[in-house]
Amino acid sequence: MNFRSSIRLLHQLAHLYGVQTAYYDVSHRRQLASVESLLAVLQVLGAPVASLRDVPSAWRERQQALWQRPLEPVTVVWDGEPPLVAVRLPSTVADIPLHCHLTLETGGGQHCEWRGADLPLLETAEVDGIQYVVKLLPLSGGLPWGYHRLTLELAGGQAQTLIISAPVKAYGFPEEPENRMWGVFLPLYALHTDKSWGSGDFSDLEALITWVAGMGGGVVGILPLLATSLSEGFEPSPYLPTSRLFWNEFYLDITKIPDLHKCPSAQALIASPSLQKEIKALRSSALVNYRQQMALKRQALEELCRCFFAEPSERLTAFHRFIEVNPAVEDYACFQATCEKQGVSWRSWPQPCQQGVLKEGDYNKDNKRYHLYVQWLAHQQIQTVSDRARDKGLKLYLDLPLGVHPDGYDVWRQRSVFGANVSVGAPVDAVFTRGQNWWFPPLHPEKLREQGYRYFIAYLQHHLRHAGILRIDHIMGLHRLFWIPKGAEASRGVYVRYRPEEFYAILALESCRSRVIVVGEDLGTVPPEVRPAMARHGLYRMSVMQYELVFNHRVPLYPIPPNSVASLNTHDMPPFAAFWQGSDIQQRLELGLLDVTGARRERKTRHDITQALTTFLQERGWIEQPAVDVYGALKACLSFLSASQARVVLVNLEDLWLETQPQNIPATEEKYPNWRRKARYALDELCQMPQVVAILHLILHLRRQGKHYRCHREKGPAPRLEGDQYHPR
Repeated sequence: MNFRSSIRLLHQLAHLYGVQTAYYDVSHRRQLASVESLLAVLQVLGAPVASLRDVPSAWRERQQALWQRPLEPVTVVWDGEPPLVAVRLPSTVADIPLHCHLTLETGGGQHCEWRGADLPLLETAEVDGIQYVVKLLPLSGGLPWGYHRLTLELAGGQAQTLIISAPVKAYGFPEEPENRMWGVFLPLYALHTDKSWGSGDFSDLEALITWVAGMGGGVVGILPLLATSLSEGFEPSPYLPTSRLFWNEFYLDITKIPDLHKCPSAQALIASPSLQKEIKALRSSALVNYRQQMALKRQALEELCRCFFAEPSERLTAFHRFIEVNPAVEDYACFQATCEKQGVSWRSWPQPCQQGVLKEGDYNKDNKRYHLYVQWLAHQQIQTVSDRARDKGLKLYLDLPLGVHPDGYDVWRQRSVFGANVSVGAPVDAVFTRGQNWWFPPLHPEKLREQGYRYFIAYLQHHLRHAGILRIDHIMGLHRLFWIPKGAEASRGVYVRYRPEEFYAILALESCRSRVIVVGEDLGTVPPEVRPAMARHGLYRMSVMQYELVFNHRVPLYPIPPNSVASLNTHDMPPFAAFWQGSDIQQRLELGLLDVTGARRERKTRHDITQALTTFLQERGWIEQPAVDVYGALKACLSFLSASQARVVLVNLEDLWLETQPQNIPATEEKYPNWRRKARYALDELCQMPQVVAILHLILHLRRQGKHYRCHREKGPAPRLEGDQYHPR
C-alpha cells in the first residue's frame, strides 16, 4: 500500500472513531491533522495502531467491532415518542424470533417478542465476508421520562442499550415579558466581609444573595465551588477541581457550624491571640492565600471534628444518615486521606492504591474522618445558601467546569472514562498564537457511553440540587473537544467528536426534573451546528459585549439574542474600565502576550471600536454629551443591555466601581495572580457605594420597564441618574 493510500485509510479509521482529520481555524483556513497526532489519539481511543503499517488491520477490526455490536450503548427517545431501537444482526440469524425485556427506571417493565422476518429492514452491509442487516425494534407505547434499560436476548449472551427518554427542551423561563431578570457576578473567593477569614465563605454568599434580592435582583453568579487539593502543586483555578462531585470546604464559615457551641477547645483556639492575628493578616491582604487560610480553618475544623465524634448526638445520627445516602463521600474521604499520607500524586502510589483499592493502613483514620465531616458541613452550608436563594425568589447561578485535575479524585476513581496520555485545549487563534493546553484529560466518548453516562449524570445532579441557573463551561465540548497528545505542542491537537444528542437528552431531562435553567458558554470559535442544537433543546446562550463588538460605525454590536444571558465581560476578560481605557493592552504588553507592533495595532482597533460604540449609543439616547467618561460609558452600555430582550443581564460587581485589574488573564500562570485577587471593597462597603446602588436601580427600572431598545431601530432619550437615585427625564 502506497503512502497516499495509507493516509486515506488512516482518515477512514479516524472517521470510525469520531476523530476529525481536519478543521477550519479562526481565519477560516483548513488545517489538516498530522499523521503522528492522529495515530496518538486513535491509540487513546482504543485503536491498535503504533504506525501506519497497523492501520489496515485496525480498520478491519473496528469495522467488525461496530457491526458485531447488536445494540448501541445508548438510545435517545424524545418527548415520550415510542422508542425505535436499531439492532444489528448477521443475516444468518436475522429472521429468528427476538426476545427483549424493557426495565423502567422506576422498576417496572415489559417483555417484548418479535419475529425477525416481520421487522422493518433499515440497512445491509458486508464486512469481511459476513452479511449484516440492521432492523428496527418498534417498542409499543411511549416511555415516561427517565433512564430505562432494554435487554436483548441473543444466542450465547445478551445485548443492552440505555434508553434516555427526555423532553426535547430543557427547563426554561416562562415567556412573559416581565420575566426579564438581572443579577450580579463576583467570584466567592473575591467576595469578603469583616467576618470572613480573608476571603468569601458560604455565609458571605448568603449575605450577597439577601442584598441583591433586596435590590430587586433575581440572580447571583459565582465561579465553581468544587473540591480542590491544597497539597504541593496546588492549582487555584476553580476550573481545575479535584472533583466535580464534592464541594470545597475552603468556603465553610466556621462560626456557623452548630458543633462550635459544644466544643470549648475549638472556641479557645479561634479566640486565641495568635490565630486572630493570622486571620487579621489574611483579611488585610489584597490577595487570597488559599493554603494559609485553609491551614487555619483546618485547625479549627479538626478540633470541631474531635468534639463531634466524641459522644452520641442527633447531629451525629444525621451525619451517619448522610454518609449512608451518599456512599461516594466515604470513598472520596479515603482518597483525600491517602493523598495526605502518601504526599505524592496517586499515579506514584503503590500499585493496589493506584488501581483504586484502598484499605485501612493506607491512610490515617482521623484524616479520613475529617474529610467526611467537612464534606457533610459543606453540603449543609451550601444547602442553606440554596434555600435562602429560593426563599428570596432568587436564582443561584452555578458554574460547571469542563474538566478536572488529572491528579484528582475523579480521574483516579473514574479513570476508565478519561482519555490517558492526552489533554484538552484549543487550536491557534488570534490571541493564543501557539494554541492552548488546559492540562486536564478529556472524557472518553465511547467509554462514557458504555458506562451509561453515569459519571456525567452524577456531577450534573450534584450541581442541579442547588442551582437556579447552571452554566455549562465550553458548551462546544458536548459536540467535540480538541485533544492534544502527551508531549505535543498545543497546535498539534485534533478534534474528537462526541454524541451531542445524548448529552442534550440528559441535560434536558435533569434540568426539567430539577426545574433549573441551563446556560451554555458559547464564546470563542463555535462550530455552526452548536447554536442551532442549543436552540432546539432550550439551552440559553451567552451574549458578552466584549465578544460582540465589531468595527462597524453603523451597527458596532451584534443583536442580543432574546434567550441569552447578557453581560459586558466574563472572568477571563478585562474589566470594563480597563477595556474602555485600553489599559489591558499595556498590561498584556508587559506580560509578554503582545509585542509592540501588536499593541499599537490593538490600541488603534480599540479606539475605533469604542468610538463607534459611543456614536451608536449617542444616536439611541443612551449617551447625551459628545464626550463621555468611563462611568458614563459604563452606565450607557449597561442601560443598553438592560433594555434589550436578553432574558438575564448579569453585572460584574467590580465594574461598578471601575476596577481595572482582571480576575484572570489566560496563559499567565506564573506572571499574574490569577484567581487570587480580592474585590477592592468588602461587601458591606460596596452595598453603600452611591455609584453601585445607582446603576443597579437603573438596571432594575429598565428590566421592569419591558420596553426593548433594539440595536437596529429604536432611539430615544436615556434615563438619567443623579446621585444614588434613578430619575426619569
